Amino acid sequence: METKKEYTDKTLTCRDCGKEFTFTAGEQDFYAQKGFQNEPTRCPECRASRKSSNGRRG
Repeated sequence: METKKEYTDKTLTCRDCGKEFTFTAGEQDFYAQKGFQNEPTRCPECRASRKSSNGRRG
């Protein structure tokens, strides 16, 4: 029998811009289902910016 973990929203701080962002319960559940071990370290804006510029470095 599998028990469903209850998540609560967490406030995290972005490592790039220093802005606080919410790691929602739904996102935490998604991360757990994907098997991700670590919480995000960047806010959604910095994640999107980093993702879009990823192929354009040096």
